[in-house]
Amino acid sequence: MPRNIEIKARVADLVKLRSKVLTLAPRSQQRLAQRDTFFPALEGRLKLRCFGDGSGEIIAYSRTDSAGPKESAFQKVACADPAAVERTLSLALGVRGVVEKRREVFLVGQTRVHLDEVVGLGSFLELEVVLREDQTIEGGDRIARELLSRLEISSKDLIAVSYIDLLEGDALEGGAVEDGAVEDSSESSPENP
Repeated sequence: MPRNIEIKARVADLVKLRSKVLTLAPRSQQRLAQRDTFFPALEGRLKLRCFGDGSGEIIAYSRTDSAGPKESAFQKVACADPAAVERTLSLALGVRGVVEKRREVFLVGQTRVHLDEVVGLGSFLELEVVLREDQTIEGGDRIARELLSRLEISSKDLIAVSYIDLLEGDALEGGAVEDGAVEDSSESSPENP
């Protein structure tokens, strides 16, 4: 099962952070609009991710809810008709909630750097250190912590849970992105869970 080390942090100034990221990755890899529909799951989380180009993927993943770097194990399956898949899963399982975001993706070494604007929540940084098969969790953790330091992200800004958990718990105040549809400005990315 593919694994990565993931870390998420609240961001007060996305423009300033983007400037710092550009010193490490000279250009953005992608700009995406993503709509994640979450379904109840017996273990971990289950979501259908829809991209602006009409494609989608089902993603099942498991990780602990703790601030700081954490291992995430995931499985993804592409789907050509995400609307039909959403109707089917909604009928069978019900819907837990929906997360809409604009995401800009950068690549720094083996780490995907996401600058996210999440409808209803605000701005975030998400790091995903893609682990090689032979790489330890500790090695990925070290890479994530070094990158946090280089980007000057404070430990007080780290987020322990997923965006859907934040929306359900209304855990953040202020900085909300305007409600409404998110525009897509590029191709889909099957890379990021």
